[in-house]
Amino acid sequence: MSGKTNQDSAQAPVRAAEVVREYGPFAGADRIHGLTHDGHRVWAATGPRLVAFDPGSGESTATLDHPCDAGTAFDGKHLYQITESRIDKIDPATGKTLASIPAPGNGYDSGLTWAEGSLWVGQYRDRKIHQIDPDTGKIRRTIESNRFVTGVTWVDGELWHATWEDDQSELRRVDPETGAVLERLEMPPGKGISGLESDGDGLFYCGGGTSGKVRAVRRPKTVA
Repeated sequence: MSGKTNQDSAQAPVRAAEVVREYGPFAGADRIHGLTHDGHRVWAATGPRLVAFDPGSGESTATLDHPCDAGTAFDGKHLYQITESRIDKIDPATGKTLASIPAPGNGYDSGLTWAEGSLWVGQYRDRKIHQIDPDTGKIRRTIESNRFVTGVTWVDGELWHATWEDDQSELRRVDPETGAVLERLEMPPGKGISGLESDGDGLFYCGGGTSGKVRAVRRPKTVA
């Protein structure tokens, strides 16, 4: 199953993203590649290692030495990390890699999240989101966008993805069946998004690329 690219995103409701807090940069980390939330902590992929921090205090609470150059996800028990052309399943307590599957973009993948028993993988320049089998990497369906995809997350049945193109970045809520853009949140100038995850409630965590920062953005009430 493949969704259709929605070329009329300008018709979707748009508002300014409300950045409520910034975290980082973290020691030894000069960029953010991906993010996830394990119910208590935010995990940030910084390149050579994963850094976990407390979103209340902003303090780093754990690090895992594992290559991490794109999206990160959490299924309730394990971390998943895009590393080059594969996705590693990781024990967050030990950092041990338990399994690996091929990434659908063969090294050109971006965002990653877990929902509905699947991994959802953003394809940056291909402007796509793939739903894949977490055990085999087989693509179950594809949703197309008309902007670069730099992060992806699900929350309360809503599919959101981040974009960063032409020095402009925004969060988009899209129809998971058609890819139609339903709502847009524009980031302030100079604040791009390199990874995305929801806390399951009222916040999105957005990677700040080479700033090394993570920004918390308020999730708006759904616009019909």
